[in-house]
Amino acid sequence: MTVTSDESVADAKAALIGATHVKAGPPGLASALAAGGALTAEWLPAFEAVPRELFVPDRIWPGVADGTRRNPVVDRSQDPGAWRRAVYSDIPLTTQWDDGDHQGDGLGTTPSSSNSMPSMVFSMLQDLDVRPGDRVLEIGTGTGWTAGLLAHRLGDANVVTVEFDPGIAHGARENLERAGLAPTVVEGDGRHGRPEGAPYDRIITTCSVLEIPPAWLAQTAPGGIIVAPFGTEYGGEQIVRLTVNADGTGASGRFSRGSAFMRLRRQRTDRRSSADYLRGQERPADGVRTTTTLAPPDTGGRFEQFVIGAAVPGVFWRAEHYEDGAYTLWLHSRDTLSWASVDYERGRTAYEVHQSGPRNLWDEVEAAWRRWDGHGRPGPERFGLTVTPDAAHTVWLDSPENPLGR
Repeated sequence: MTVTSDESVADAKAALIGATHVKAGPPGLASALAAGGALTAEWLPAFEAVPRELFVPDRIWPGVADGTRRNPVVDRSQDPGAWRRAVYSDIPLTTQWDDGDHQGDGLGTTPSSSNSMPSMVFSMLQDLDVRPGDRVLEIGTGTGWTAGLLAHRLGDANVVTVEFDPGIAHGARENLERAGLAPTVVEGDGRHGRPEGAPYDRIITTCSVLEIPPAWLAQTAPGGIIVAPFGTEYGGEQIVRLTVNADGTGASGRFSRGSAFMRLRRQRTDRRSSADYLRGQERPADGVRTTTTLAPPDTGGRFEQFVIGAAVPGVFWRAEHYEDGAYTLWLHSRDTLSWASVDYERGRTAYEVHQSGPRNLWDEVEAAWRRWDGHGRPGPERFGLTVTPDAAHTVWLDSPENPLGR
């Protein structure tokens, strides 16, 4: 939703509020979450005892259900009704931009902390399948709401949560104290978990990862569960539920649903521009020039991106748009050694391809897409992930014996 004036800002807020809530309060949100299957009887007492509003700051940027866009700022002091309606809507609420560097009312460049969408929170808690007495490690405290829900159900002593940003961790502690809860809040690099409290029966992460850190496996009890948003370099992200093996060195499990979480800060990647790959040349003569009959996806659906990224590791894309709907899809390898470009024009049935470097990136992407298409474009419920002792991550279709890959 794009806004360009005060009037359009008001219209955007009205549309947001009208589309995403039943009644502005816990009962309306609870009814909506229960009707959608996210909120179950096991978690209803925690939902009622740990109200979301205690974990939301006065200034928020409400998102949309798919988590990919943000609406204008809502300030509680100026419009408490709009703030409450946003809090009790099933939407994510951005609470920080650009690691805290952004100031003002406008949208920042990159959201860096939020209060997650309630249906996603409770769906992931269902995946976690906690039992009385379980000890849980959360990675990515944020505002502290998920940690609070877990602490209410399992007890403060059984919940540890790790947050990278000291300011956010401080705010989460205040929120939890206001709710009468006191799980352990640790400031630190989430990749390392919290070895002092290991082993944990469950680990849940509220930030996306490109790799499951070995420390999480080592700190999970045999047979324990890890629930995490798992993304690819190419794009797309899915919630995975992994069961850790007997010696804690590997894990395997299936994906359940799409997600759009912020990346674990120490797993963010630097995406260099196309010009850095071309090294001052328009399109080097030593590249391979061919054609393809597959129309290059401008961005593709998020799950389409995920499938391609799972089969083609270490590759990301950019799109350069022109007039009349034409565009160039650029593919780049993370190591900067390989690139490819595909030129799309309306009405054509063959598209020009340029490739350079040790990897023919377009060939890899096209092969991955055609394999997925050839299987009938299966959805996330047919895919899974295995993490092996040597830290390899393999996405598979239907069973670990059918891995995706180059």
